[in-house]
Amino acid sequence: MKVLLSIKPEYAEKIFEGTKRFEFRKSVYRSKDVRTVVVYVTRPVGQIIGEFDVEEILCKSPDDLWALTSDHSGISKDFFDEYFLGRERSFALAVGDVRRYDSPLNPNEVIANFTPPQSYMYVDDELGRPSTPQLALAL
Repeated sequence: MKVLLSIKPEYAEKIFEGTKRFEFRKSVYRSKDVRTVVVYVTRPVGQIIGEFDVEEILCKSPDDLWALTSDHSGISKDFFDEYFLGRERSFALAVGDVRRYDSPLNPNEVIANFTPPQSYMYVDDELGRPSTPQLALAL
């Protein structure tokens, strides 16, 4: 099983260029079976452009997380602070191997009733929705 994340165009590009080695999240998926993130790039792109392996999931206070990830965050400290404002815990997915698809995919053609996820969406290896819904770990 994989998880699909909505990522803004500028950050998705940095992931595939290798300059953004951490994807920050306020909550993460619960399933331990997920090892791969499918990247849906938000509008105006609106396409699935590739995927990356997750090396590990970091869970720290925002200050500690920034100290560990800032060199390869791909974002500014101001953006980071605003994103995690008021949070006691913050998460980062450590980006492993990246694979950009030869041709971007229209999500409406590969995922039935596609709506861009606010946080994440479980998908099976063929990019369809899994038959068993999973619960979120919203912290």
